[in-house]
Parts: sequence; C-alpha cells; structure tokens
Amino acid sequence: MALSTRIKGSPTAPRISDEALRPFVGYSIKRAMNVIRADLRNVLDPMDLRMITFSALTLIGDNPALSQAQLAAALSVERPNLVAVIDELYGRGLISREKVPTDRRTYALRLTTQGARLLARATEAVQAHEDKLLEGLDPDDLATLRRVLADIERNGTERS
Repeated sequence: MALSTRIKGSPTAPRISDEALRPFVGYSIKRAMNVIRADLRNVLDPMDLRMITFSALTLIGDNPALSQAQLAAALSVERPNLVAVIDELYGRGLISREKVPTDRRTYALRLTTQGARLLARATEAVQAHEDKLLEGLDPDDLATLRRVLADIERNGTERS
C-alpha cells in the first residue's frame, strides 16, 4: 500500500505519491525519523532540551568522567560541533567540566545534581514518547526492528 503526502500549507492541493521512493529502506527510515523527531521535540522543548542535549546528558550520566572527544565519538558528532552543546549544558549548570590531572587539554564531564534531576525527568518523558510511538507493536517485532537497525548501522560502520 503506497502512502502519499499532501503539500504542506495547502489543504486542497493534490496528494503527491511517493510510491517510487517507498521501496528504498532509507526513505522509509527517514520518514519514520521525521515523525520521531517532531514528537520528541514536543516532549523535550518544555525542559529546554533537544535530542542532542538529551543524548549528551544520558551518555555523561552513564559514563562519569567521559571526555569531550569520547562523547563526540559516541554521538557521532564532530568535536568542534559538540563544543556548543557542552557549553550550553555547562552554562545551564547541568554538567561540570573538571581538568584531568594527567592531561591538561582534557576535561572530564560529569552530571551535576541539577543535571541528574533533569535527566531523570527527561528520560521518563522520552520513555513515554517511545511507548506512545511504538504502541501496538508486537514485542517480537520490536526486537526484530532493533536488531535490523543495529545490523544496518554495523554494516555501514564496517564499510566506512
């Protein structure tokens, strides 16, 4: 069954068929990710977080003393692009940056108490977001989806 898209801003415009694109897995993943991002934005906005800042807080919380270089690699973000994210989180008092005694150029990142509290609230909200979007999916199908996405990621990483 082909899905179609109505041109934004025009309720009377004809539906545009995307049937030729639907066989491409990447296109379908992109469409699904657009839905996920839009809903997640609504969930995180009230906490003044974005997907990247939530992800950074989560990784810092799970990996105390993580360096900025390690965080950039884990998030697949260029190190210079991560600087603004770290500065934002630090400026809001959500993380601390402590010099690593053995390497003057490296900072160990840690959640502050305020950051841990916000992360707990945000994680609960993101879990509710996922539960809503995945509602009705069979647990076996969900496990298969996670496995297939991991396989795609691994295949792409191995070829890079």
